[in-house]
Amino acid sequence: MPVRTPDPEPADDGDERRPPLGAPFETSSPEASANPGWLSDVELAEARRRMPMLYVEAVPVRTDGMGTVVQVGILLRATPVGEMTRTIVSGRVRYGETVRDALFRHLENDLGPMAFPTLPPQPTPFTVAEYFPIPGVSAFHDDRQHAVSLAFVVPVTGTCEPRQDALEVTWLSPEEAASDALAAEMEGGRGTLVRLALASVGALR
Repeated sequence: MPVRTPDPEPADDGDERRPPLGAPFETSSPEASANPGWLSDVELAEARRRMPMLYVEAVPVRTDGMGTVVQVGILLRATPVGEMTRTIVSGRVRYGETVRDALFRHLENDLGPMAFPTLPPQPTPFTVAEYFPIPGVSAFHDDRQHAVSLAFVVPVTGTCEPRQDALEVTWLSPEEAASDALAAEMEGGRGTLVRLALASVGALR
């Protein structure tokens, strides 16, 4: 099964309506003028062939009053070919966008506006994951591209209503989230990423 780094970029917030190839900076659209790094699908495919792409990923968690992780949110997502897979919040960092803003945007896109993620003043990733199009180079694989991902554990306190291509959020115990059974369902080696996330917050026993 082809495995891809999730790349949700919703059309409903206006950021994926691309200008024509050859004139990416010469358009009157407000989206393009707000983000001059905006690329067409053809330009994006060419960029992916030539350079690593920067992503943020988030493992959403719920904590108790002591800050201990008690649940881990895993997304159920449909692939472009109609297969179901498990994953986490993920997406590209835009040109001119801070990592913090990118992280918040993708959390809201995948979990809905009422998830209320709690981001620290200066987000620090628990690890940097490197995705390669060639399997076996690292623990992570993406058949489209070489991607470098900053990975975070993010507590959420609100109600999660998945949007875009995320169909639902399943809340699991840390033990269930770290299981081999779940890792087998997760795309691109993200079972390893979830285990690293839980280890970083002391949630593995």
